[in-house]
Amino acid sequence: MDCTWGEKMSGKCSIVATPIGNLDDMTFRAVKVLKDAQVIAAEDTRRAKILLQHFDIHTPVISYHMHNENSKTNHLADRIEGGDHLALLSDAGTPCISDPGFLLVRELVARGIEPEVIPGASALTYVIVACGFPAHEIHYGGFLPPKKGKRQKLLQQFTENGATAIVYESPFRITKLLEDIVIALGEDTAVCMCREATKVHEEHIRGTAAELLKHYKDKKWKGEFAIAISNHPSVVNKQEE
Repeated sequence: MDCTWGEKMSGKCSIVATPIGNLDDMTFRAVKVLKDAQVIAAEDTRRAKILLQHFDIHTPVISYHMHNENSKTNHLADRIEGGDHLALLSDAGTPCISDPGFLLVRELVARGIEPEVIPGASALTYVIVACGFPAHEIHYGGFLPPKKGKRQKLLQQFTENGATAIVYESPFRITKLLEDIVIALGEDTAVCMCREATKVHEEHIRGTAAELLKHYKDKKWKGEFAIAISNHPSVVNKQEE
């Protein structure tokens, strides 16, 4: 497209999904976009450089994470508006899903610049597919608040009318989460805990909330979890057969 004299052409912001474990899940399109970009804004520059080195990508990398996104968002948007092609990476998976990115996308949209989304791996879609629970209605809670009262209330809200709830959890709080599920939703609530998704030690741990709490109460876990929770009658009744 030709532009008139003195008119400034906007650049582009590519929101790039990257593997959540297995590097073979990287898409051809993602590699091409990261090579074509003028700069990569990464949640963790060290992890990003390992990924880039693996795919022989030499684009400069700058940091953009939860501790600096408020101060850096306008600057990055200015660069894009000025003509730069910026690619955004989270630690793993798809940016903006419990990861930085929302503020930048919101600012770009406000300036009339639509982000380019490069889809790919996501722990959210992974657990939805793996759990085997009804997917007609999904409530995504991300990382739940630390106070148990708020957690239990949200769990009740997320699973209303048989909806499947998806949450992320630290390995250090699995027992507390299972206790909250038992209290808020009942012992027979179905749970599928996905750990180390796509990695060598990938696990899908299934059972009722009470069964998992009893069996794993003292377990020392490693690796973050994506967890599906359902009290839909078809799921609960199937477990009882």
